[in-house]
Amino acid sequence: MTRVLYLFDIDGTLVLSGGAGARALDRAFHQRWGFTGAMAMIKPGGMTDPAILEQVFGAQLGRMPTAAELDEMIELYLPLLEAELSDAPGFRVMPSVVEALDYLSGHGTAIILGLATGNVREAARIKLERGGLWPRFALGGFGSDHRERPRLVERAIQRACVHAGVHAFDPAQVVVVGDTPLDVHAARACGVRAVAVATGTATRADLVACAPDVVLDTLAELPAWHAAQF
Repeated sequence: MTRVLYLFDIDGTLVLSGGAGARALDRAFHQRWGFTGAMAMIKPGGMTDPAILEQVFGAQLGRMPTAAELDEMIELYLPLLEAELSDAPGFRVMPSVVEALDYLSGHGTAIILGLATGNVREAARIKLERGGLWPRFALGGFGSDHRERPRLVERAIQRACVHAGVHAFDPAQVVVVGDTPLDVHAARACGVRAVAVATGTATRADLVACAPDVVLDTLAELPAWHAAQF
């Protein structure tokens, strides 16, 4: 059986957290280092959590964090993220996400659903559980795997091979779905397909300029694209 692997970004693609992540990081840095507005000048779209933390350290402390400091900040961040999400009026599942995932899941084992997200694994779980989506994904590549997005896509593909009991996936059968140019660049770096969806902060023009396989307005268009490709 030929299997297709879909790897979804989270923020701006599957859900919007209503600013909960940035607020949680602001609180974590205030607790540990005493300054406010840690995220004020950071544009986190498409970045991994470790890269975001590095930018804050550079901007506010003038240096890179140690590995121990990264671990410490993530440990502080996670319960704050959960608290922020529990009372985030701006949180929402993005348009047509449930319907698109239902369509793909309807193909049984022919389609594997995974994640390729800059969130560390536990942050991904917290965000997706808030939207009732976490159980839909069998595996993933996370910011906790690597600070560079192409490497976490590679890790997701490796886990999918183990999950499916195969040596490798045909690159033409792997699809990265995301809302930023960095998602597209990561897919291209791994030699796999890129589907861009214009539901995040990037403009449609910015996404088109990255030359993905397709740019969708919302995930409502994903089933028709899949049917035409596979």
